[in-house]
Amino acid sequence: MNPAASTLAAAAVPITPTPLRQDARIIGLVGLAHASSHFAHLLLPPLFPVFAVQFGLSFSELGFLMTVFFFISGVGQAMSGFLVDKVGARPVLFAALGCFLAACLAGSVAQGWGGLLVVAVFAGLGNAPFHPVDFSILNQRVSGARLGYAFSAHGLSGNLGWALAPAFFALMVAFSNWRNAYLVAACMYVGVIVVMYLGRDKLRTEVVVHHRATQDVGGSAVGFLKLPVVWWCFSFFLLSTMTLAVVQNYASPILKALFQVSFETAAMTITAYMLCGALGMLIGGFVAARMPRRSDRVVALCMTAGAVLMAVCASGLMGASGTMVALAATGFAIGVGGPSRDMMIKRATPKGATGRVYGIVYSGLDTGFAVAPLVFGVMMDKGWYRAVLLGGAFTLLLAVGAALGVGLRTRAAEGAAGAAAA
Repeated sequence: MNPAASTLAAAAVPITPTPLRQDARIIGLVGLAHASSHFAHLLLPPLFPVFAVQFGLSFSELGFLMTVFFFISGVGQAMSGFLVDKVGARPVLFAALGCFLAACLAGSVAQGWGGLLVVAVFAGLGNAPFHPVDFSILNQRVSGARLGYAFSAHGLSGNLGWALAPAFFALMVAFSNWRNAYLVAACMYVGVIVVMYLGRDKLRTEVVVHHRATQDVGGSAVGFLKLPVVWWCFSFFLLSTMTLAVVQNYASPILKALFQVSFETAAMTITAYMLCGALGMLIGGFVAARMPRRSDRVVALCMTAGAVLMAVCASGLMGASGTMVALAATGFAIGVGGPSRDMMIKRATPKGATGRVYGIVYSGLDTGFAVAPLVFGVMMDKGWYRAVLLGGAFTLLLAVGAALGVGLRTRAAEGAAGAAAA
């Protein structure tokens, strides 16, 4: 049979749609893994006020722990993208979960800043591969028609992990102590590892062959680094994440300093921010599925709204309750744009380099988390609490410009490809 006849014969065979149950199981497993990684982001920050008193640490010293966490995670993420392409996502995922378990065990026996540093190192190593792992699985295993919803569920589960952590540690401190909190968290990670092992057949990804992987990205394993859109994506994550770092690391002490709210109330406000972000991502999934080609504009609009709300929080004009409500609304606004953000990155990613591109691009997220404590920690030590919130609003506005830049270059590349094909 000649090649043309083979092509026609293949086209005549009906394509069996992927069952919803199969897609749902894959999305659920990846979502649980993502939630566990986001929980690990907050193994330290919710307890900063406790550590400051018990170990006599400054906000700069505590913030540096998160700089270490995200420096390791960022460098590791850029490298792990290549590893995921080479060996597949599944073994890397299990290694990462093992690191989270080790971080929790280290936290339970920490005796000072050095012990907390060990927690940061293990947690950073575990967090490093999650975006290359998650998006390699979703892009390879979930049907295209459901990807928008998959990205929504992925982002939503991450926010739920963030939301759970401060509430979990606040309750454990209230009813037990922070050392037992780390032991309970370790048991939770054992449970996650067991669930992932039982569903391991859904987590397998195709290993990328080098010569095929480099066809569309400049002829080498790092050829994609020459593409400007990759660095626009990196800049977007760096800037937008600095705003999130302000909320995660410093919203609790800022609320306590400005409005004299309790530790538990401040922690629950961060939980409310994350839960509202999760609700926003749920809604944003439908937006991303219906407007995939306008993803950059959706992101820009949502983040502009978030910047305005954070500036309102910085003003303090709404009092304690109003500020906490506005902060939660900020999470909702940014959350709505989350699935469109992931769709925007997918459109900008060249074929055959998913793991590597996601590793580099999402390392911008870790870079933002690493830089923010260095900048805003000094401002916190000086008592410039409102300026910290304004700084978060400003970096979010800069991220809006980066998102529009990604969209502009992606559309130009798609137009050029279409013209070449014609």
